[in-house]
Order: sequence, then C-alpha cells, then structure tokens
Amino acid sequence: MIHTDRAIVVEGKYDKIKLSSMVDGVIICTGGFRVYKDKEMQAMLRALAKKQGLAVLTDSDTAGFKIRGFLRSICGKENIVDVYIPDLYGKEKRKDHPSKEGKLGVEGVPEEVLQKAFADAGIGAELVLQKKDPITKMDLFELGLSGRAESALRRKRLMKHLTLPEHLTTNALVTVLDALMSREELFLTCGELFEEE
Repeated sequence: MIHTDRAIVVEGKYDKIKLSSMVDGVIICTGGFRVYKDKEMQAMLRALAKKQGLAVLTDSDTAGFKIRGFLRSICGKENIVDVYIPDLYGKEKRKDHPSKEGKLGVEGVPEEVLQKAFADAGIGAELVLQKKDPITKMDLFELGLSGRAESALRRKRLMKHLTLPEHLTTNALVTVLDALMSREELFLTCGELFEEE
C-alpha cells in the first residue's frame, strides 16, 4: 500500500479505479482535457496543491504531458511531485485498439511498475497524518448536507463557497472536504454559511 498525504491526480476514472486498491490517500480525476475548461476543478486542485501538495500521475503520451504541464502552470510546480510511468506498449483490456501512440495508460500498467514509479518519485514513505476526527458521511447528514429535502441546495451552496465543482458526488465531497479542512472547520464553515436559515 502506498501512503501519502499528497492528493494524487490522474486523468480518468479507470486510472483512479486502478490506484484505489494501491493508494491510501485522496485520488482526483481531471477528466482528461476537461480540466482545461473546468474552473471549479482548477480552483479545487489549486486549494489541494496549496494545502497538501499534489502527486501528478498521467499517461506517458503527449496528452498526458500536456495535462501535466497545465497542472504545473495553475498549481505552481513547487506544489507538485511528478510520478512518471515508463513507455510500455500495448492496449488496455477494456479497449478494442491501442491508443494513438500505442502506449499503455496508467490503467494498463502493472501494479509493480506503478509502485516503482511512486517510489522513484519519493512517494510512499511519507508519514500519513491521521486526523483525530475525520469528516464522515454522518457529518454531512448532521449538517443537513445529505438525507434531507434541502440537502442538495445546501451542498451546492457549500461547494460554491469553497470553489469546489458542483457535480461532486457525496462520497467525493467527503474525501475532498477531509483533505481541505478539519471536522471542526467544516462545522464552523457550515454554521456561518447556513446561520440565516
């Protein structure tokens, strides 16, 4: 298991699925080139980069390097550790044809190669700070952010206030909130945001 306090940024959902069994940490998907236009996602990535730093793991093709460069430009290269996978040729099992450049993406790279890539980047031996009180789904319920008629509206207001993408799922919201703030800070923020209700 790879342990890190940095948020790991990958291109797509299949990359995230691949890493989720290997990584003890936050994994964020850019949605490929969607990150270029998604101002909310950019703001969230900047906040995570400033708070805990990012580990960027993109495919080793031209598109992957363009996304990597874009992330450095918006988040600051000093906040980013690059994790590089080698050029391995072939195709992912779920695809009918190899990629344009014929290289395997993150999802198709063997686990031991990914572990070496993280180790080479210095990721994995870091001390993971265990929060005394992590943010949970129950906290969202207590704050009226889930399980109630007005919950969707409250979540939308909170995400707008924190400049987070409005389409985060509840699970993703818990993960991102836990990375950005303490449980106490969440309760204070929601108290101030919803006090007039």
